[in-house]
Amino acid sequence: MSSIFTVSIFQSALELGCIYALVALALFISFTILNIADLTTDGCFTLGCAVGAMVTLAGHPFLALFAAMVAGAMAGFVTAFLQTKLGVESILAGIIVNTGLYTINIAVMGFSSIANLFGCDTLFSIGKDTLGSTFIGDWYKVILVALIVAVISSILWWFLGTTLGMSIRATGDNADMVKSSSINPTFTITVGLCLANSLTGLSGALIAQYQKSADINIGTGMVTIALASLIIGQTLIGNKGSMLRRILGTILGSVLYRFIVAIALRLSVPAEALKLVSALIVAIAIAAPYVRKKVALKKREFANYRGSARGEVK
Repeated sequence: MSSIFTVSIFQSALELGCIYALVALALFISFTILNIADLTTDGCFTLGCAVGAMVTLAGHPFLALFAAMVAGAMAGFVTAFLQTKLGVESILAGIIVNTGLYTINIAVMGFSSIANLFGCDTLFSIGKDTLGSTFIGDWYKVILVALIVAVISSILWWFLGTTLGMSIRATGDNADMVKSSSINPTFTITVGLCLANSLTGLSGALIAQYQKSADINIGTGMVTIALASLIIGQTLIGNKGSMLRRILGTILGSVLYRFIVAIALRLSVPAEALKLVSALIVAIAIAAPYVRKKVALKKREFANYRGSARGEVK
């Protein structure tokens, strides 16, 4: 059993967990706060990956991260425009944009399904040159992605506490109340979806530099993975409490999800079955609070029954 939990698995889970935590935070904004099922995520992640890869190939690894965020925000804007201005249902708007993004993504990659970054300077190769020779050693990737996630989380926490951030949160809670309060829900939904998809784009750019490649199908199933991370975090930390606690719970859920996947691979689960594993994790995570509530109810009923039985015997 000890061979399952190795340092390399722990390190890899932390690296990937932090990178994919940005997608989980994106769903935290759209799904949890705005109460919108945004299916743009799959195509937007690939968009960020493609834009990040091409800008990195042009010799600008840091600019690639900002370019991917801008591209993601534009995708989010289109989704929001379809929903708020053209009256398209949120799920359909996401599907439409996701479908259109496939052509855009492959065009960004020069009509090639794969872009290789081998031999290019990336955030991680620069980090290795500057930090790899210090006491940090092989943990430089963890340090880099953890710093990025910490900065993004801090900005997100601060933003959601501003007037605009509070308006976005209020839009998800009660859109009718927001309208009566002279707040424009069209604007808050647009800002929220642009922000969410910019985080997804950033995650895509980071994964392109981390894996030194971009694949046109890399975003397939990303919604499921992010949803699993989000729900695992909410199950462990809860969906209540301070905004900081909920953000940290989402990041923790992403890291734990990566641990589960790493352990599944260690147990010789075929890579082709990982999507099924993801679906099972989501199903278990969603059902866990309901099952826990039902078990607690049954325990109370059993305790009441035993108390009544004892009273009758006396």
